[in-house]
Amino acid sequence: MHPMLNIAVKAARRAGSIIIRAAVGGTPLEVRAKEKNDFVTQVDRAAEQAVIEVVRKSYPAHTIMAEESGRLEGADAATCWIIDPLDGTTNFIHGFPQYCVSVAVQHRGRTEHAVVYDPAKNELFTASRGRGAFLNDRRIRVSRCRNLGEALVGTGFPFKELSRLEPYMRQLQTLMTSSAGVRRAGSAALDLAYVGAGRLDAFWEMGLSAWDMAAGALLIQEAGGLVGDFSGEADYLQSGDIAAATPKVFPQLLQVLR
Repeated sequence: MHPMLNIAVKAARRAGSIIIRAAVGGTPLEVRAKEKNDFVTQVDRAAEQAVIEVVRKSYPAHTIMAEESGRLEGADAATCWIIDPLDGTTNFIHGFPQYCVSVAVQHRGRTEHAVVYDPAKNELFTASRGRGAFLNDRRIRVSRCRNLGEALVGTGFPFKELSRLEPYMRQLQTLMTSSAGVRRAGSAALDLAYVGAGRLDAFWEMGLSAWDMAAGALLIQEAGGLVGDFSGEADYLQSGDIAAATPKVFPQLLQVLR
């Protein structure tokens, strides 16, 4: 395992232990709305601080971009850690066990290492560029699905951008009638990891942030899948709109999304 991936795993597990202790221990949550339908708790903040502390201890000069803390500049601007300490906060608040910690490492704008950790199920998804993707040390691949009509498709609602609800509903309606089924579980990073593991055959969502996508996207690519924006281009981290699928389903998904 690459040293940076090893630190990312250590950091994600440290954050996961904080999250699961709060979930199992029934910690009273201090919930604050950052904006409509977007919440943060003291658990998010504590988990993020734990990740930052682990990273800073080993790589004090690296830059960090985290959901709650924003961009923390380091002397080494070429290497950036992209952190979502608790993706699926609304699920966590309600005791719905579908949430995760997401950590990605970029070098010169290209994602090189990825960790998505589900503390509720103790599932650790990892990937390094050119070295494959793994679930709890077992190699994973995207599914063999070849036709959109047979695909189980994951999605997320544009809850932060309700102005885009109308085009999204058109996409949803078409995919509900042209796929085997659509699922919305509430954690984009985990949904992307599920595509990499073959549990979902495709996924799309609009209006995401880089920390929602960076780790999951590399997991899919290293598992043999394809990732892009709704035009199939590679600027999904900037646009916030992402589509991902098996190689055969990907162009069919894009055709629907367009």
